Amino acid sequence: MHTYTVTERDVTQAWVAACNKLDRKDNPDRTGLHTVVRIADPTSDDPAFRAELDRLRSARGLWPLETVASTLFPAALAARSAGSDELAERYRQMYQIIKRYPGNHRGTYFGRLVSYPAVSKSGVDQLGTVINRLRAQAAGTKIAAAYEIDLSAATDADTDTDTDTGEAGADLLVHTAGKDNSYIGFPCLSHISLQLDRDRRVHAAALYRNHFMFERAYGNYLGLGRLLAYIAQQAELACGSLTVVAGHARLDGPITQLRPLLTGTSRFAA
Repeated sequence: MHTYTVTERDVTQAWVAACNKLDRKDNPDRTGLHTVVRIADPTSDDPAFRAELDRLRSARGLWPLETVASTLFPAALAARSAGSDELAERYRQMYQIIKRYPGNHRGTYFGRLVSYPAVSKSGVDQLGTVINRLRAQAAGTKIAAAYEIDLSAATDADTDTDTDTGEAGADLLVHTAGKDNSYIGFPCLSHISLQLDRDRRVHAAALYRNHFMFERAYGNYLGLGRLLAYIAQQAELACGSLTVVAGHARLDGPITQLRPLLTGTSRFAA
């Protein structure tokens, strides 16, 4: 079993460190189990590095990293919304159209946050609930760990495979035996747990079943960091650290072209 834990300052450094942990001679499959990536400032990354990584992704027909990040947090829509309630309502109004796009037929991660499958047709707005709880707890007796966001549901039971194969997993009261038969694809992010510390900072831990490092991980780190920062801002708190746990991680992609970026020997791989 190959595993690792990395702790770095920003998204770029954390992603590079995690990839290098997987790209080892004693790990020919470039895979890891129960990997942990901790990012002290998940709102920061190296724009030049991201642009070069996007160049490699574009050459292989992958979505831009901004598109990947937006499935977790639609930053542009949030910037045009007065607050989390308006953001959630506007996204719900668009959700059926969003689901028509390739890879979205089972939904999006942010859709699960603001319209989690439940008894009511409109679903549950987990985002607003979490923000309100954090704001209330920060104003009074602080409870450190009572802020949960579930992203998997019993409705994820179909067996077809879509293009969103960047992650995969199971969490408590998420997987339904006999119904969840899809091995890969959405939703691969199972759970987000938020913690409030005594310094009024909100930290997040995200659990993935599977993480493809080239295809999805960098964009997921960006999206999760922006989501965390938004939750903190809306709750009038400070943004803390992000921890991402993957049950299975894999360094996919063009390894020969990636290595100059991972080793810092070149920003412009051939």
